[in-house]
Amino acid sequence: MDYTRHDLKKMQAWSLEKKMEVTQEKVREWYTAYGGKVYVSFSGGKDSTVLLDLARKVYPKIPAVYVDTGLEYPEIRQFVGTKKGVDWLQPRYPFTQILEKYGYPVISKEVADCIWGARKGQATRIKRLKGELLDPDGKKSIFNCEKYQYLLDAPFQISARCCYHMKKAPVNRYERESGRHGIVGVMAEESRLRKQSVMRYGCNGFDRKRPVSQPMAFWTGQDVLKYLKVTGIPYAEVYGKIQEIKKKDGRIALETSGVSRSGCMYCMFGVHLEREPNRFQRMQLTHPKQYDYCINRLGCGKVLDYIGVPYGNNETK
Repeated sequence: MDYTRHDLKKMQAWSLEKKMEVTQEKVREWYTAYGGKVYVSFSGGKDSTVLLDLARKVYPKIPAVYVDTGLEYPEIRQFVGTKKGVDWLQPRYPFTQILEKYGYPVISKEVADCIWGARKGQATRIKRLKGELLDPDGKKSIFNCEKYQYLLDAPFQISARCCYHMKKAPVNRYERESGRHGIVGVMAEESRLRKQSVMRYGCNGFDRKRPVSQPMAFWTGQDVLKYLKVTGIPYAEVYGKIQEIKKKDGRIALETSGVSRSGCMYCMFGVHLEREPNRFQRMQLTHPKQYDYCINRLGCGKVLDYIGVPYGNNETK
């Protein structure tokens, strides 16, 4: 089942209670279709924590899968260790080898893939970076990203391949060996690509090349924080407390006092959009050893310098 933009917008406006109900309906549908041969993709982050809680309220023994990449915050890894019924997977190659072979994750998956392809001479991606790609009706394509054309001349490699090798490949291998089908905590609001995926396949993508369930596709980040706050279920300490803030337009919103996202510590996707202190500035204060390894040994400092993103704190100098 696919969704229109209107469908998705309507679903995103549902009450939290209805979202919980529909999400569990989608989990039941997925579980039944595959005779229980399913699993929950559990990163230890707040989104997948909510997903696992909802799924296990329906099926208490549903297994979870965690990919131990070595790139997570230590608090995330510790939190995953408190959960029962979790299969721990590991990538085949170390992150340093992936960086050396493919390059750094910069700006977004979409842009990084575009840079990677353009450097290999792929005509369509070169057009996108020059702002020359046209839609079938002759209008300028929304997939153009000419503001990032300067990255073609960056003195380092850029790609999104780390996501595949560090996370997707171990999970794909697990699915082949176990015969199980994944349930993931992806939400449409997170990116244009994820929104397109949800609109094309719906929450339960039975028709995808690799079938996957996204039963929280219509949730928002605010829904996740509200669920954690209302239910009081444990979540990783790296997020800190969930607190209310007043936005410029007067609306009350929820945010975490710690990190706002807990993906790979060294990932640079989206950091150029963050207000200060950004994730690396916070890391310098809260996880100095990991910060030094990231900025100096992995070379992320030179990359952040090139894209004009600050990563140091005056307080520590």
